[in-house]
Amino acid sequence: MSEEKMKLVTFEELKSLMKNKFMKAGLPEVHAAAVADHLAYADSRGVHSHGAVRVEYYSERINKGGSNPNPNITFDQKSASIGILDGDNAVGHYIAQLGTEKAIELAKETGVGVVGMKRLGHCGTLSYFVRQATEQGLIMISMCQSDPMVVLYGGAEPYFGTNPIAFGAPHKDGAPIIFDMATTVGAWGKILDSRAKGKAIPADWAVDSNGNPTTDPNAVAGLVPIAGAKGSGLMMMVDILCGALLGQPSGGSVSSMYADLSAGRELGQIHIVLNPEFFAGLESFYSTIEKMVGEIHGMKPAEGFSKVQYPGERSDATFEKYQSAGIPIVKEIYDYLVSDDIHFDRYDGMDAFAKKD
Repeated sequence: MSEEKMKLVTFEELKSLMKNKFMKAGLPEVHAAAVADHLAYADSRGVHSHGAVRVEYYSERINKGGSNPNPNITFDQKSASIGILDGDNAVGHYIAQLGTEKAIELAKETGVGVVGMKRLGHCGTLSYFVRQATEQGLIMISMCQSDPMVVLYGGAEPYFGTNPIAFGAPHKDGAPIIFDMATTVGAWGKILDSRAKGKAIPADWAVDSNGNPTTDPNAVAGLVPIAGAKGSGLMMMVDILCGALLGQPSGGSVSSMYADLSAGRELGQIHIVLNPEFFAGLESFYSTIEKMVGEIHGMKPAEGFSKVQYPGERSDATFEKYQSAGIPIVKEIYDYLVSDDIHFDRYDGMDAFAKKD
């Protein structure tokens, strides 16, 4: 996108603008701060699909009551290592953060911490949570549901959501090993980001209403799973762990992000945290990781690459770049953030692909 259509901002400015927007929409300050920090994190690492582009939608849902501003949050500890957090349909970022803290706490005490979260809203990028575990020498896996928008292998209509999976492992002397992926070739947030930037999408990301591949982000009627049947299996696994296991709606019954912004999402999510001290031991773990990283960096790179990198390195490099140069935000989105306008009438009643019926 051309430079004149972008605005460079600092992390703190971006976070403050988004926090103010959420508070104007009706969110308590502690919840607004949690969501704003999360979105600023995403933009600061180049994951613009889960950053400021989401503010307008979240604000409308908050204002219309689909995100509970005064939730009765409960935690039911089922065993020494397992707990269930009921978010009472609060904003997902805040509930998933509480779940992260609980899972880390349990893993430090018992070696394993598993926290299932139910009745929460959209939680953003999962790498935000797994990174926190890696910073404390822990391994974390996180998964969550999303609404039906994926045409499964062999199917002609959407059933499962993009159902992302994230993994994080600590690295003593370097960037943590982190990957965060949708189980589709392209994440829905990237479709939204492409729309905002007026850019075409790759032909293998999505299909139109006729089931044909499309490069037009505005024509998307279904996303495509990664690796065909294998991707369909992964998203089914996520849905079972985050839906059926937690007593939440599953598959085609998962609530739409846009159909009714006055209703809670009732989504499910799960965090699994492992403490290396209870397995091979942290120092042994670090030694093996260091050897692995050294071997990866020593591999011959393919044409067009300067070196082979492990998951997480590019994100950290982007963060360092943006720290000094500023975070690029689409100017239209920035103008919205600094305005007094909230826009409470743009998303409600849209279909799963953010297009009015």
